[in-house]
Amino acid sequence: MNRMEVELCNIKLKNPLITASGTFGFGEEFIDYYDTKILGGIVSKGITRIAKDGNKGVRIWESPSGILNSIGMENPGVEKFCTDYFPKMKKLGSEIFVNLGGNTLDEYVEGAEILEDLDFNFLELNVSCPNVSKGGMAFGLEAGPLFEVVKNVRKVTKKKLIVKLSPNARDMVEVARACQEAGADGVSLINTILGMAIDFDKRKNVFNNDYAGLSGPCVKPIALRMVHQISRAIDIPIVAMGGVTSYKDVLEFLMVGASAVEVGTYNFMNPYGPKEIIEDLEKYLDEKDEFIKDFIGLIK
Repeated sequence: MNRMEVELCNIKLKNPLITASGTFGFGEEFIDYYDTKILGGIVSKGITRIAKDGNKGVRIWESPSGILNSIGMENPGVEKFCTDYFPKMKKLGSEIFVNLGGNTLDEYVEGAEILEDLDFNFLELNVSCPNVSKGGMAFGLEAGPLFEVVKNVRKVTKKKLIVKLSPNARDMVEVARACQEAGADGVSLINTILGMAIDFDKRKNVFNNDYAGLSGPCVKPIALRMVHQISRAIDIPIVAMGGVTSYKDVLEFLMVGASAVEVGTYNFMNPYGPKEIIEDLEKYLDEKDEFIKDFIGLIK
């Protein structure tokens, strides 16, 4: 029996390690580093109904134990993803998660409808996008708008629907419950935390949009706390992320209630990171004669 095997939304993954959206491209960018077949899953770069050029100005800024990013969802759009990128992802040998964003409810629904005919199991909804119809507040910040997005996407897709939650929400537990009630199969968290950086020498804000998303090891304690809180409030599976750089981080997230774990910023820090984490996990489990599934939910 495979010590590393986990189950997510009734689908078996060879191990709990998934590469996070926006940090692994569409997978091909890393094939010169290791065989991507070893991964439990790969999440696509975030895509939207219509192609986006992304934000102007500085997009990445280093911060102690992390980075701030202001990419702005630069992507080729759903239709070009289907024709040019998805066929290449299918050859990588890992479970595919497609990350879908949108600026209106219709964009989410139309994007999901187009993706429905593709052969993959998991659709990860990025609900940190600004709702242009409601003044720009992100869909995922309040339970009501989030419920509407998930409910309407649920109507048009049979994929396993994972909702990627923003840690900037007013009440993370409330929005997670809204996802469950609206028909989500699971949630993933945390997305980046809203932060800011100042260019001291230029005496100005680093980012054109003032604020940016903070990720990396510095956010791990916050992510652990949020995963733990939400695991006690919902019955659907959780995919955890936030500062994962080692096999111990993976096991800690599993212990507080996650079923699988995404590695994000660490892909920039060490392109061999996921491979090394998987190898270290296998070694640890063999030495202890334990199974990965036995760690899930150990800490109540």
